[in-house]
Amino acid sequence: MNVYAIGDLHLSLTADKPMDIFGGNWEGHFEKIKSDWLEKVEKEDIVLIPGDISWAMKLSDALVDLNALADLPGKKVFIRGNHDYWWNGISKLREAAPSEDFYFLQTDAVKIGEFIFVGSRGWSTPGSAEFTEQDQKLYLREAERFRLAFLDAKRLKTGEEKLVALVHFPPFNLKEESSLFTELFEQNGVEKVVFGHLHGAGYFPLKTWKNGVEYLLTSCDKAGFRLVKVY
Repeated sequence: MNVYAIGDLHLSLTADKPMDIFGGNWEGHFEKIKSDWLEKVEKEDIVLIPGDISWAMKLSDALVDLNALADLPGKKVFIRGNHDYWWNGISKLREAAPSEDFYFLQTDAVKIGEFIFVGSRGWSTPGSAEFTEQDQKLYLREAERFRLAFLDAKRLKTGEEKLVALVHFPPFNLKEESSLFTELFEQNGVEKVVFGHLHGAGYFPLKTWKNGVEYLLTSCDKAGFRLVKVY
């Protein structure tokens, strides 16, 4: 069983939101992703998708995009990104999932084989550019959501499962300073963290090790529209 990750798919099969306005590399981006996905992923593998899945505003429209992912092999684990406005009500979302191999995380965890996955959206961290008082409130709320997710992970743990975290926003600033997120990851024995949110030419390390935890930036354009191998 292999584990891959790719974030920020920004699918828009029912909306007029062409991503190539952000650069020519985005032209036909989902076809590029699908081609790489089909080359790498087997049915028993896992693909982590850390947010910004669809531009849809309503779940009914997002399901068109989710169905496009259901046609691809592997088990898929999702968290919400800051543009996933269609993600409202986790029970409704799980009931509407187009495949039994879809797992939507929200303040909880899921165990698949030898892995336990926890996830939440996260937020900007102190020391990031233009971090405001409102950002501080959201940052604290998201840290609490992760704390609850780790409680659920402990309930699922029976042996030597590998613990992996999904977060949409980078869990630290450009100086790689510690945050409530990184502290929770370290305290709870997370081995690897996948995140996204970042686009364009701005610098941010694609791979970082911090206090024994490996962090992987998996925004699809940053990853060359290819899945990133996690395990």
